[in-house]
Amino acid sequence: MKTIGFIGLGIMGGPMAANLVRAGYSVTGYDLGDERLERLTRQGGHVATGVADAVAGADAVITMLPDSPDVEAVALGPDGLLAHAEAGSLYLDMSTVRPDTARLVALAAGERGVRALDAPVSGGEPGAIEGRLSIMVGGPEEDFAAARPLLEVLGSTVVHVGPAGAGQTVKAANQLVVGGTYALVAEALLLLEASGVDGGTGLDVLAGGLAGSRILELKRESMVAREFSPGFRIDLHHKDMGIALAAARAAEVALPMTGLTAQLMAAARAQGYGPLDHSALLKVIENMSGKECA
Repeated sequence: MKTIGFIGLGIMGGPMAANLVRAGYSVTGYDLGDERLERLTRQGGHVATGVADAVAGADAVITMLPDSPDVEAVALGPDGLLAHAEAGSLYLDMSTVRPDTARLVALAAGERGVRALDAPVSGGEPGAIEGRLSIMVGGPEEDFAAARPLLEVLGSTVVHVGPAGAGQTVKAANQLVVGGTYALVAEALLLLEASGVDGGTGLDVLAGGLAGSRILELKRESMVAREFSPGFRIDLHHKDMGIALAAARAAEVALPMTGLTAQLMAAARAQGYGPLDHSALLKVIENMSGKECA
């Protein structure tokens, strides 16, 4: 596989497409934002005039889109991706969507002779830029093997986790852990500062002990500084918590902490923080106590 169609060139998709270009793939991208297309051109990629143009002649097609309805429209629409993809080609949806959407798309792809994988990612914008995403893949084992060289350009952890939809289920689990961790780090920081302890120093100690996490490693300084430039927006994490809750309902399991975290994300959106980084849960926790300690 050397020719890639890439649909969705936003915060995550843009750097991912650029990494594929640098790795020697011929990438033809499509996005509704002209500036994103211009950026891909500057990076050595090609620009498509639409979905059909991006798919034409591609060995593999990747989508990185905001939500399930977007994926369904692009993949399943009458003039969509699957209507133009060549039989035998690979379709990798790397968006974060509902597991049932992934299964629906895989079924439709199979009917057209297209090999489909759901391959959502974790690692945020830094991981996309640096090519060290964690990629969880659902679909047939042989199709995963075919896609693996391409995926290893984009991620440092690439794991086949099961049949169609399994990648999205693992991503839902990832997002509930990430959201819950952000909420707890926010509470820890508020407790430290409200008690007269330097928040940065306190979080440094936590990061070096059993409470340590990737979030503390990467985000504690920006949270102390109240710097919430989006690497992954509250709006998107709010959507992902809905996916996690729906998956829990389908599996008939109770996830009480997931429900609480989902409500905090909903509160963040209601308070106007949707465009901010998901670490801005700190602002919600501060508002609940009537404190802003920084």
